[in-house]
Amino acid sequence: MTQLLISVTDIKEARLALTHGADLIDLKDPRQGALGALPIATIQEVVSFVKAHRNNPQQYTSATVGDLPMEADLIFQQVLAVASTNVDFVKVGFFESEDYQSCLVALSESAKKGIKLIAVLFAEIQYPEYLLGLIKHAGFYGVMLDTAQKNGATFMDYYTEEQMMSFSRRVKDHAMVFGLAGSLGIQHLEKVVVYSPTYIGFRGGVSVGNQRKLSLDGDKIKVIRELL
Repeated sequence: MTQLLISVTDIKEARLALTHGADLIDLKDPRQGALGALPIATIQEVVSFVKAHRNNPQQYTSATVGDLPMEADLIFQQVLAVASTNVDFVKVGFFESEDYQSCLVALSESAKKGIKLIAVLFAEIQYPEYLLGLIKHAGFYGVMLDTAQKNGATFMDYYTEEQMMSFSRRVKDHAMVFGLAGSLGIQHLEKVVVYSPTYIGFRGGVSVGNQRKLSLDGDKIKVIRELL
């Protein structure tokens, strides 16, 4: 069954997401970019809150390291800082670069420490075909396809149905969890579930006025939860 990821910014939003049945509480600051990072102290507070108030042990937390350039040491240190909060999954954005390998080598060390890493790929970027294999080899737990430009376009504006089916199969062939997100709303749900993602992520589509920088709307989360 496809699970529901809701991106939150604080304890108040985390409580709302938990109340309406989110499976994955994702810590992110939408004011700071596609994968804007929250302060470590805030991540720690929300992670502790979720662990104490979740309705079942299958409700997890994730947090982003921010919109960072693909610089190995910078990303490695931020992954360690975020992981120190005991968040369940750490999300790393793969922004455009000519050298992903150095970052993957560094991040493989954090994976060896037991940190569960999620690679966030962006629909606007053309990645080399072999990248998924390198991500798996580095020890990543999963892959998420998102959008870097929050302008209302979704991954469906960049990928054909056939390309998406292929992408989904390749992620699963590598035995990684598979997430889909990026300007998704209730109206996209029927098309998105066709690709059998492990989880679907929402922020703008479940916010007041469909504006990702505004607060969450519990009624919208409730509707999506019921449809899933």
